[in-house]
Amino acid sequence: MIFEEVKLDCGYRIDLLVEDKLVLELKSVEELSDLHYVQTLTYLRHSNLKLGLLLNFNSVLLKEGIRRVMNKL
Repeated sequence: MIFEEVKLDCGYRIDLLVEDKLVLELKSVEELSDLHYVQTLTYLRHSNLKLGLLLNFNSVLLKEGIRRVMNKL
């Protein structure tokens, strides 16, 4: 990740980036928390993208485990 012309070689890695427009953050947890939301929002801010999806695969119905995350929309 490059932030303010400084290359950060740390643990911040987007799970999936679709068409350089959509960030997909994949989880398999009991329940999504605010920390997961903030993590996805941080990825959006640092990559200058506007839209992300937080997906939790540990839910009975997949549609219950999807949370939309927006950056400056």
